[in-house]
Amino acid sequence: MKVLYVTSECVPFIKTGGLADVAGSLPVELNRQGADVRVVLPKYRCIDGYWRARMTHVTDFPVLFGFASMYCGVETVVDNGVTYYFVDNEEMFSVDSIYGGGMQEGYRFAFFCRAVAEMLRHVDFAPDVLHLNDWQTGLIAAMIRTQYAGDARLQAPRIVFSIHNLRYQGIFDWPLMNARLGFDERLFTPDYLEFYGNLSCMKAGLVFADHINTVSPTYAREIRTAYYGERLDGLLRARGEAVSGILNGIDRTIYDPATDRFLGAHFSSDDLTGKAEQKRLLQREMCLAERPGVPLIAMVTRLTPQKGMDLVERVLTDILRMDVQMTLLGDGDRRFVDLLNWAAWRYPGQVATYIGLNEGLAHRVYAGSDMFLMPSQFEPCGLSQMIALRYGSVPVVRETGGLCDTVIPYNKYTDEGTGFSFANYNAHEMLFTLERAVWYYYEDQPMWQRLIRRGMATDFGWGESARRYLALYGLLTGGREIPAAPAQETRAADMPAKEEPRAEEAPLKKKTPAGKKPAGKETPPTKRRAAPAKKKQPGGAGGN
Repeated sequence: MKVLYVTSECVPFIKTGGLADVAGSLPVELNRQGADVRVVLPKYRCIDGYWRARMTHVTDFPVLFGFASMYCGVETVVDNGVTYYFVDNEEMFSVDSIYGGGMQEGYRFAFFCRAVAEMLRHVDFAPDVLHLNDWQTGLIAAMIRTQYAGDARLQAPRIVFSIHNLRYQGIFDWPLMNARLGFDERLFTPDYLEFYGNLSCMKAGLVFADHINTVSPTYAREIRTAYYGERLDGLLRARGEAVSGILNGIDRTIYDPATDRFLGAHFSSDDLTGKAEQKRLLQREMCLAERPGVPLIAMVTRLTPQKGMDLVERVLTDILRMDVQMTLLGDGDRRFVDLLNWAAWRYPGQVATYIGLNEGLAHRVYAGSDMFLMPSQFEPCGLSQMIALRYGSVPVVRETGGLCDTVIPYNKYTDEGTGFSFANYNAHEMLFTLERAVWYYYEDQPMWQRLIRRGMATDFGWGESARRYLALYGLLTGGREIPAAPAQETRAADMPAKEEPRAEEAPLKKKTPAGKKPAGKETPPTKRRAAPAKKKQPGGAGGN
């Protein structure tokens, strides 16, 4: 099986989010299982010189982009058994930030899509499957199925399009973009590329791919509803069985508390002694009071409403009335940055924040915390909860997307589960769930230790996910009929606009019949009050 995996970012070369982790891990595992998977991404100027110096030239060719013929080079690096291709054009990819920039971002990835299509004509690699990822690659599917329809070599591969986050769709002005792309104007209709008067690069992939994949089974179901579908739910419902979900994984060699180079103390599910020591070291590093018996709640996240930060904002002071500590690492909206900085100032020794990205510190936060909070509005897959489980930090999550597929809520009657969860996007439901987790931490440590060990024993490595991808590729290339790209069941332009839910007003998912108590739900005793924190160091934010 030959696969060309097309992505806008990939570790170890360039990373802004989870897509890079997936692109850096999944092809490696697919190759271990016998496939020949190669990865192609832009050659950004901001790629580290270590890698740029090791690239070798493969070929170059002209690319017609609008009325201009532009240079396109292809360079390659082999790392960890995977061949990586880099599309080279200084004008397009000499950027310090790979995303953003308005129309220039649109042109950047439109050129990348054209270059990848042309590259298939010039490199000595004929894939059976073309695996595209997110809106930055969606135009490739449209180009191959329309503009290159007469090229047998380009029609041979089956096209898989993976949605990593449906909210980001690559929406741009149609006349300006099409002046560079040259699509037939008849494609600018609600059945194909048009999206509320503009071009949607995400929609191009959804319409023209042979199969649409998402990064968790639950998210595959959610995006076919109006609440999660970002006004593309009609199209996704129309694609029927051509939409599926395969859960992402994590690299268990990188995220291993027994060997992690970033940790000051190592541990395993058989011996948790080192976890207690790592908690003490983290408290010291983050200028928290060194209190071993107090539960430490952590978040490593983008500071955005999608990640549930508006829920945290609403009940933060209520959380801190409990006898707990909090540490938060991330960056994002100024509103939440200011909130966390205020909390670290207001509650020294109890709250610590690190604004920014710090890979080593993130590992130490996972390892040193007792609970990991992920109250996401939506979460296509999520990797943080898997990492937290691996490091013995008990997740407290909202039941959405991949969080549903990876965290089993604790049930006291069966003594099953790996974490705690709440159904509705509601700040006080989140608060109640945190209170319940804190109650168990203080009142039933034997149960808490079992919870930790079950979580650490859960295997979220890439092995099973890779097997599922290989099975999908096999179905697509084995002659089985694939549902055709559609005329949509509902015109996109006729779909009602989706309103952003407020923190207290998201639609309810679950109802409990009258007089019936939900399984595994207890009413926590009266909240513990935090003892006055020692003023060790002003600010409390700390961290390297």
